[in-house]
Amino acid sequence: MTQSLPGQRPADEQALRGRGGLPVVIVGAGPYGLSVAAHLRAANVPVRIFGEVLGSWRHAMATGMFLKSTPAATDLSAPEPGGRLADFRRVHGEPELTELTPIPCDVFVRYGQWFQKRYVGEVDPARVVTVERDGGGFLVRLDDGQQLRARAVVVATGLNGLAYIPEELRTLVPEGAGPEALVSHTSHHTDLSRYAGLRVAVVGGGQSALESAALLHEAGAEARVLVRERTVLWGTTPDLNRPWTQRITRPASPLGTGWPLAAVCWAPGGVRRLPAPARLLLFRRALGPSGGWWLRSRVEGVVPVATSCRVTRATADEGTVRLEVAGSLGEAEPMVVDHVLAATGYRLDLDALPFLTSGLRTAVSCVPGSKAPHLSGSFESSVPGLYFTGSLAAPMFGPMMRFVAGTEYAATHITRRVATAS
Repeated sequence: MTQSLPGQRPADEQALRGRGGLPVVIVGAGPYGLSVAAHLRAANVPVRIFGEVLGSWRHAMATGMFLKSTPAATDLSAPEPGGRLADFRRVHGEPELTELTPIPCDVFVRYGQWFQKRYVGEVDPARVVTVERDGGGFLVRLDDGQQLRARAVVVATGLNGLAYIPEELRTLVPEGAGPEALVSHTSHHTDLSRYAGLRVAVVGGGQSALESAALLHEAGAEARVLVRERTVLWGTTPDLNRPWTQRITRPASPLGTGWPLAAVCWAPGGVRRLPAPARLLLFRRALGPSGGWWLRSRVEGVVPVATSCRVTRATADEGTVRLEVAGSLGEAEPMVVDHVLAATGYRLDLDALPFLTSGLRTAVSCVPGSKAPHLSGSFESSVPGLYFTGSLAAPMFGPMMRFVAGTEYAATHITRRVATAS
């Protein structure tokens, strides 16, 4: 009989009786991790999932924020009917949300917790600190000193650790960006009211930048938005009664209207078959920075927004930041602020996943021209048994993997592969 590893959890002893009985380990308990776990458990595949349920949604979004996606694009993937956001609302006697109802983040968090209890079961809050290859499977170590073997590992960490801050701003915070430093990233915040009465420059032109600026203004801060693009783009107010001609010429999809978006939503596997340069172009250009239609009235004419400009240099001066800004008309007058909030998105990079040993990261083939993993049609990397889903899969399967709407495709394909490989 196989002996337990030092520090092995008793519940894992039976799982160590041969590779076929080993569990699948899921790293991350966000929308993708929960959806994959739900499908695996429904397929009677032993599974262990680690992380805080919707941790990023609880700790990397400021209080008062709303989801940009519509209710139809916000459902986690359950293995049976009854797990949609609308089902959650109905069970709790809450009115159904429509496309004209922005979804508060706290509503989505409550929905995720309900989904977890109903379809997933126990989620271990321990943090995975190391994943390494171990024979035909993997050895997983946790931050509490315990460890277990796994036959497969699914990386579903979302955007954790992938926040991007431009070099011009990083030089101000050699010890790291954060709410207490001169520079922070939008993912660092749950409460922007800490900047009440202060001057804050928000760098970026997408939903995160614009909504953060609105929240800063409403909290009493003096916010200003710096946007590289020539104009700020806004979503259009949904029309719940579109004529059939429009529904044909511009079909609806979880990511918006129009045939291009509908195509990448209906056929992520087709996106994967495109040449790598075409996939990367789609990944980088589709769904560029824009603000939700419902946010526009809180920003336009309320918060100063400068377009066609970029920060060329940033220097610290006695607790403030001096920003030198270049625009289409040349250098602008330097701006002095108390804090810079970078709403500059995320960069996909396997090296930002420290729990994967360096040898394991090196063994993972990447999409040419990026540091994102090259994946099979079942989301398996070049390392057998190691899967990636969510945003890290977007350069292979298209922009839908950046949103909750992609959970069904990913969960069903990963489960089918893992179940047949057991």
